[in-house]
Amino acid sequence: MKKEKGTVRYALKMHLRAAKELHTIGPKLFPVSVLFSIVSALLPYVTVFFSAQILKELALLRRADVLWKWVIAGVLCSGLCAVLKAFLHQRYETLLDDLWGRKELLFARKMFSLDYADMDKQETHDLRAQIKENENWSGWGLMRTPDICKLGLSGIVGILSGIALTVSLFTTPVPESAGRLTVLNHPVFVLVLALLMVSVILLAGWFNLKSIACWSSASEDSTMGNRLFSFFGFIGMKKGRSADIRIYQQQKLVSAYWNGRTAFSTDGPVGRLARGPLGIYSGLGVAVTALITGFVYVFTCLKAWGGAFDVGAVTQYVGAATALATSLFELTEVNGIMKTNTPYLEKTFEFLDIPNAMYQGSLTTEKRADRNYEVEFRNVSFRYPGAENWALKNVSMKFKVGRRLAIVGENGSGKTTFIKLLCRLYDPQEGQILLNGIDIRKYNYRDYMDIFSVVFQDFQLLSQPLGANVAGSVRYDREPVKQALTDAGFGDRLASMPDGLDTPLYREFTEDGVEVSGGEAQKIAIARALYKNAPFIILDEPTAALDPIAEAEIYSRFNDISGDKTAIYISHRLSSCKFCDEIAVFHDGAVIQQGTHEALLADANGKYAELWNAQAQYYAEKKE
Repeated sequence: MKKEKGTVRYALKMHLRAAKELHTIGPKLFPVSVLFSIVSALLPYVTVFFSAQILKELALLRRADVLWKWVIAGVLCSGLCAVLKAFLHQRYETLLDDLWGRKELLFARKMFSLDYADMDKQETHDLRAQIKENENWSGWGLMRTPDICKLGLSGIVGILSGIALTVSLFTTPVPESAGRLTVLNHPVFVLVLALLMVSVILLAGWFNLKSIACWSSASEDSTMGNRLFSFFGFIGMKKGRSADIRIYQQQKLVSAYWNGRTAFSTDGPVGRLARGPLGIYSGLGVAVTALITGFVYVFTCLKAWGGAFDVGAVTQYVGAATALATSLFELTEVNGIMKTNTPYLEKTFEFLDIPNAMYQGSLTTEKRADRNYEVEFRNVSFRYPGAENWALKNVSMKFKVGRRLAIVGENGSGKTTFIKLLCRLYDPQEGQILLNGIDIRKYNYRDYMDIFSVVFQDFQLLSQPLGANVAGSVRYDREPVKQALTDAGFGDRLASMPDGLDTPLYREFTEDGVEVSGGEAQKIAIARALYKNAPFIILDEPTAALDPIAEAEIYSRFNDISGDKTAIYISHRLSSCKFCDEIAVFHDGAVIQQGTHEALLADANGKYAELWNAQAQYYAEKKE
């Protein structure tokens, strides 16, 4: 593969894959592009051909009936091609604009399908950001492919058409009566001319490749410039930053990025390239290509002077040669663009090819009417990718359906990591997690996740209607959604909403959106967990922003509505979970105590008693 990199073959292979990827989400673009390229390439030659026939008839026989036929045929064919080209061009641009948005489906689908462990890596997000920044500053990457295909096909069709109209230029001999000009008939002369034209084409291609490669040399500066612009260019419009900007006069810091020399200023790296090598190489490429037209002009005129053909043929050869030179330049340009674009495609495919390493399993999770499930952690240890310290170390515990389990401990003790492993967002490096005696890795991944409802500490609601937020779908059964919201304590607020379940949350997409408070958002998130109706329901500190007494009230209410489900409560506040059947105390990634509230509090030297006494002043209710 390393030897293949940098070759035209490798660049073609990468762009063919890019075209296939784009074709899956925009199947209409490339067929239209092919037709547009063919018509665009043929149009100049159609005009040249009919013009040559008309001039030939005017210069020689001057037959009116024949002349009219050529004129009408020329007008009809050229006009039809021109109209068809305009229609296809408009259609192509419309589909291309649509594809710019639709291409995000490729990345969105990949994001949705990634293992959580990979999705959680900063490297994954950095790679996606780099791909996006490359697209934003110069269009490099996937979306260069349609234009490359269009330009390349147009160049090939144009060259073939040009050859077809100019081949007789070389095969038609100069008559013997032309004297010295008969040297133009000699094969060596034709071969020298052909070699000269090929040399010029290669030289033009080299200049063109060098000019396009200049863009890559500015890639790092331009990508960073685009990142800075994306952040600082719109920072004044970000609601969450408005107060700090005004209090601390941060606009002075922001303006420093625009008052000085930036990546895209006239004195920046792109501007310097345009005034220097980029402009020089581009100009030389166009100039050298023009020499091809000059050679053909001279050769054509000399043969015509010698009597090899008439004035109509001169028009045909000169016009065809000019169009041929343009097509040759397009093809050399395509080669340069492809080679420059290939490294950007490599980044794109590096992201799209991130493997799903997590074993998906095959066993079906048993759908038990009695919800009789037992989960066991057996000597489980885990550390996050790239971390040196264990987040969990040698954790062993069991819990059954219908029980209330509290996971308590200080921040960073491993509570949330425990839940991520239980839900199989990560797999442990050591030990096993068992469901009804079977390693959870053997269960079908989607089936296994369906038995959990989790309200995470950093839960997110969408700027969508309330009902859709709870159901996770546009279409849903409304009554269960209403019941879930009522059970979560949101019933009174629901009754006051203007459109009930159809009321949009927040105002990103509509002025009629409702801004809900933090407490209301928590109730909606809990309703979402209840609506899923999974056997296991977990609250992972979603009320951390509330005071201890308010959190305890919400947990106590949730205990009443969770029914026969296995409920797991996570908190670093012990008062919230003292009603649970069992409490597990986490410290430095290990379970150091386990039992009821009373039993753990009775151990005066234990961690639970220490934490309880330290926190008591914050949640103890004052007596009247």
